[in-house]
Amino acid sequence: MLDNVIRPYGLQTMNKSQLIDALAARLGDRRTAASAVDGLLSTIVETVKAGESVSLTGFGVFEARARAARVGRNPRTGQTVAVPAATVPAFRPGTGFKTAVGGASAPPSAARTRVAAAAVEAPAKPAAKASQAKPAKAAKAAKAAKAGAAKTAAAKTAAPKTATAKASAKEAKAPAAKKGKKDTKAATARKKAKK
Repeated sequence: MLDNVIRPYGLQTMNKSQLIDALAARLGDRRTAASAVDGLLSTIVETVKAGESVSLTGFGVFEARARAARVGRNPRTGQTVAVPAATVPAFRPGTGFKTAVGGASAPPSAARTRVAAAAVEAPAKPAAKASQAKPAKAAKAAKAAKAGAAKTAAAKTAAPKTATAKASAKEAKAPAAKKGKKDTKAATARKKAKK
């Protein structure tokens, strides 16, 4: 979509002129694209200024949010500053926009966390509720619970084993090292005695 826009090296943002150029490439006329962008932006600003919100399904919601008065701190001097209440514009991205930017699904770590949390909660529920759940979901939750419990148990038992193994290795090396020192001292003493 934005392949026709030529961006200089290092430019990471698209300004209004580049947005108009990209829209003109789709519409075929720069003047129409410029009036469309200007009209859209001015309509959004006027609507939000009036206290209403603009909701574009799949894209997001433009709205005004009220910020309460608070006490801030000047980073240079460290003085406290009273910040008055204000109304600020805000944008909430829609699900279509989120999935287009972030990919088709949630990050894998978040998905794993949700599955593990569901698996831990599943055995704690009464049997009546478990029978109402779908068999496939119940099986997945049970399987995830077993896997999570096994990983946790393995992690807990692995730490003491490694600590014990390291301690025993040090103990085994210590007498050998002392014995080696005694042998070298005895050997040097014999050499001196022979001379």
